[in-house]
Amino acid sequence: MTAAVRTADAVPFSFEIYPPRSDAATAALHETIRHLADAGPRFISVTYGAGGSTGGRSLELVRHIRETTDVEPLAHLTCVGTTYADAARLIREFLDAGITSFLALRGDPPLGATEDDAFLGDLETAAQLVQLIHRVQAERSPYTECPIPGVPGAARVDRRRKAEISVAAFPNGHPRSRHPHEHIDALLAKQAAGATSAITQLFFHADDYLGFVEQSRAAGVVIPILPGIMPIVSPARLRRVLELTGEQLPTGLAAALDAEPTAEGQRAVGIAHAVELAREVVAGGAPGIHLYAFNHHETVLEVLREAGALVPSELEAAR
Repeated sequence: MTAAVRTADAVPFSFEIYPPRSDAATAALHETIRHLADAGPRFISVTYGAGGSTGGRSLELVRHIRETTDVEPLAHLTCVGTTYADAARLIREFLDAGITSFLALRGDPPLGATEDDAFLGDLETAAQLVQLIHRVQAERSPYTECPIPGVPGAARVDRRRKAEISVAAFPNGHPRSRHPHEHIDALLAKQAAGATSAITQLFFHADDYLGFVEQSRAAGVVIPILPGIMPIVSPARLRRVLELTGEQLPTGLAAALDAEPTAEGQRAVGIAHAVELAREVVAGGAPGIHLYAFNHHETVLEVLREAGALVPSELEAAR
């Protein structure tokens, strides 16, 4: 396979992966991480299993990325159904592993639960989780000390590196929003709590993202808002995504996928759609591209190549 590298003026990009569900899948995912890291992303984010089901594997994976690549790992944290003590303990575990980049999420309620149910736990919003991450880090390491050469026992006190905390954004509104602008109010609250950037849920039309950014800026949101793009390479994946997100059916994409009789043809449709989205949002001013990789590197790297963010390395192209 031809290697891919960043061009000098390429737009920044990043990837999302999820922990392997078995030991057998770990080796394959490590190989995927190697390919993704070689492309030069700003970060690779790692999801956290619902209800802590893959929490241990999530920590193992961010450690693997940190220890074997030059890429910043970004750890997802959710707070739904947890206590302050448990959330603080988990944050300390990641900080102790050298992780200082997070995606703070409230998380989904248990199946069948409603907003009236007592499922939230001590932390009711992602904004509260953002505050807790900053508080735990400040208590754990309020500053750093660097020895002064030639002066035994002396040290220079420096400010600690503050955690970078991303949060979720919803271009077409959160499925549980109670009024049309609640998702923007929530983003403002996360920003006020100390969030440093946002990553959107997937969307199917560039105007969804660009219009949302315009509305957010008008409301006072100033942090970067990264567009989350998911290559939809089969009708089955589209159905599953719609079930999970509550997004409206993209009729054009759905028809194009259904019209293709082969998996390869459907994959080409999904890649072309993602490429067009990436080009349009970047042309509209997006600060980067965040790609949901589904633990496979081939598709997302092809999207970046077709969108002009990656080119074959000169060495490989000459062979």
